[in-house]
Amino acid sequence: MKNNKLNIKLVQINSELGAGTRGASKGILGLSKAADSKGSSLFSDLDLVFVPHANKALEDPVRFSFAKRITQLLPVFKDVCNSVKSILNSETHFPIVLAGDHSTAVGTIAGMKAAYPDKTIGVIWIDAHADIHTPYTTPSGNMHGMPIAASLNLDNQFPNGNSPHKEVVALWNEVKNLTNISPKVQPGNIVYIGVRDIEWQEEALMNKYCIKNFKVDEVRDKGIDQVISTTLELLKNTDVIYISYDVDVLDPSLSRGTGTPVDNGFKLEEVKQIISKLVSEPKVKCFEMVEINPTLDDKGNKMAEMAFEVLEVVVSIKDRLK
Repeated sequence: MKNNKLNIKLVQINSELGAGTRGASKGILGLSKAADSKGSSLFSDLDLVFVPHANKALEDPVRFSFAKRITQLLPVFKDVCNSVKSILNSETHFPIVLAGDHSTAVGTIAGMKAAYPDKTIGVIWIDAHADIHTPYTTPSGNMHGMPIAASLNLDNQFPNGNSPHKEVVALWNEVKNLTNISPKVQPGNIVYIGVRDIEWQEEALMNKYCIKNFKVDEVRDKGIDQVISTTLELLKNTDVIYISYDVDVLDPSLSRGTGTPVDNGFKLEEVKQIISKLVSEPKVKCFEMVEINPTLDDKGNKMAEMAFEVLEVVVSIKDRLK
C-alpha cells in the first residue's frame, strides 16, 4: 500500500531530446535500480507524475543546427510546465523533478512562474555548465545548454554570431514566452554553484549581469556554510526558490555517467552538504535532478547510486519540514 504521509511528488520526464549524447532517458531507471539495491521503498512511497517525452524524434534528421529538436521539445516544455504548476498550485506538495537532459528545466521554471505569477523567483543552479546559451551563441545546438537564457528572455546576439533560421527564431520566442510571462527570472536572482565550463558568450552575459558563480575552489576556501549563507543573502529579495542539480557538477573521477563530464568537480559529500543546507530553506519550493546517463557510466550504476543518495537527502529534509 502506498505510504501517503509524504508531501512530495516526483515528476518523471525521460526526455533526452536536448542532449548531445544519447542515454539520459535511462537516468530514472538507474535511480530506480539504485533504490532497489538499497532496499528503499522511496519510489513506491511517493506519488509519481509522468510527463510524456518525444524521444522517437531522435530517429529523425536534425532540421535546425542552432536549436536541435526545438520543434519537438516545445510541447515537452509545456507539459513539464503544466505538471509543475499543478503540483505547486495544490499548496500541499513539493515537486521533485527527475529529468533526462537539462533542457526541460525551461518547463520547470515556467511552471514555477505560472504557479507564482506575482512572486519573485530565485534560481540556484548547481552545475558544471552555465546553460545560458541561445540559438544565436550555441556552439553545439543542443538545447540543454539554453534553459537559463530562455528563462531570462535573452537572445545575446553578437556580430558574426549564429544566424538561426526564421522558424527557429519564432520557436525560440515561444520557448521564452511560455505561460505568457517573460522573463520568468531576473539575472540578479540567479546563483551558480560549481560552474567551470563556460564559453566566452556565456561569460560575457554572466559578467554583464553580475551573476554570481561559486566555483569549486571558492566553496572549499570559504566553506560550505559561508557559501550557503551568502547565496541566501543574494536571494533575500526573492519569494520562492528553485534548485536545479546537474550531476555533472561532480568530479568525473567518481563516475563518468553523465553526458558532459568536466574535471575538477565536487565530491559527493560536498554536494550532499550543499543541497541539504539549501533545501532546508523554507523558500525552496522545487528541486530538480538531471543528466544521469547510465549508458556512459564507467563504474556500473555509480552515478545513479550517488544521485539517489542526494534524492534521499532532499526527501528526508522536505518531509521533515512539512
